[in-house]
This record gives sequence, C-alpha cells and structure tokens, in this order.
Amino acid sequence: MRRFTHPQDTLAYANETVWTYARDPLTGRQVHQKRVPEPDYTLRCFVLARVVKQFHHHARFDPAGAALPAEELCRRTRTVLKRCPRSRGDDAHRIVLPGFADLREFSRAQETLLKREAGGAWQSYFQRGHWRMLFPFSRRSQEREARQLAEAVRADSAPVVHVFTFPALTVNHAIVLHAVTETPAALRFLAYDPNDPDAVLEFGFDLERREFHLPATAYFIGGPVTAYEVFRNLWR
Repeated sequence: MRRFTHPQDTLAYANETVWTYARDPLTGRQVHQKRVPEPDYTLRCFVLARVVKQFHHHARFDPAGAALPAEELCRRTRTVLKRCPRSRGDDAHRIVLPGFADLREFSRAQETLLKREAGGAWQSYFQRGHWRMLFPFSRRSQEREARQLAEAVRADSAPVVHVFTFPALTVNHAIVLHAVTETPAALRFLAYDPNDPDAVLEFGFDLERREFHLPATAYFIGGPVTAYEVFRNLWR
C-alpha cells in the first residue's frame, strides 16, 4: 500500500462554505456574509475528512480491474464507509474497487454515490470528539499534540485534525495531514483541505510560541488556532 499522496488520495469535490469571508479593513477582524445563491453541499468538512481517512485505511483501487455493476459498487462503498476510521485494515481485508486508479478518480466519477453514502452535515456537528474543544488547552499540551501529529503523519496514519478558535469560532474546521518537516523553529505540515481539495494547505506549529498557525484561506483570515487529532481513540 503506497503512502498517502495528494491529490490521488483525496476527494475531487469540495465542502462548500455557507458564508463568504473577508477581513474588515477598519478593525482587522473577520467578517462574513451569506453566499448567494446558497450552495447545496455544505457543513461537511468533518465528513469528508473522515471519508478520506477511511478510504486510505480500508480500500484498495485496482485500475486494471473490470468495472463493477452499480449495485455492487454501492455495496463496497458502503462497506468502506462503515469501517472504523480509528483503525487501519491489513491488505488482505481491504475493500477492492476495480476500474479506478485512486480516490480522486473514483470520487470524480462517483461523486453522487459518495455524497449520498458518506453522511449528512449533522455528522460534523455531532462528531464524538467535539467535547474536547470546550476545555482549555495549555501551550505544553499543544506542543505534545503537535509532536503526536508529526508521529502520526510519519506512520502514514492520515490524521484528521480539528482546527478552531474558541469561543469565537472564527474557524471550526477539519483537515487531513499527510506530510511534515521539522526545523529548529517549527513543525510544518501539509494537509488536504476539504474546502479546497485541489490546493495543498500549509499548517504550522511554532515551537517557540508553542502554538498552531493556520494561514489565510477563503474561509479564515489567518492566525493562531487550537488543534487536536480526531479519531485518535475511543474518546475522539
């Protein structure tokens, strides 16, 4: 099984944002307004991050294989999406999806199927680990988290990370880390962003300040954030 690779191991379609975001030139604060027309596939960043992890851990693509009938393809997709994202399947028990080279190709061809079977926006709101953001995070705990995330990336675990500001919630988002480099000053991660699947998101941890930093994006003006791994254990 090859290591997680962007964009091959990511979804071709995006989680759309309900709002458009900008920086107020007078206050420097993030402001937003509703998108018009209203998008139809929103509030699923945690859903899409989970799907990417499940396919990386539990599926195998066989581009040389014969395409499956629609009913069997749906059955196998459902089987992958029922597998636990907290564990990794061995090669002998992976669900084989013939006729596709990777998840990017599969999701481009079977977008309707995946959107239907992956789950609704409520799964982003009621993800098991959300309780954790209600309690304070120390700088020491964030450094420990950054080190653990780096180890998870090196182990090819495709860690799903909840990034947020609290209580303001100027950002409340899920990303999937797939690469890391370390310097004396920082840990620098590369991530799949469900909101912008074609771009590689840079996500950093300042070792001196002991804080995570999310760069400016279409949905966040950029700055310090709190972060922790989702699907690490039974409590998350």
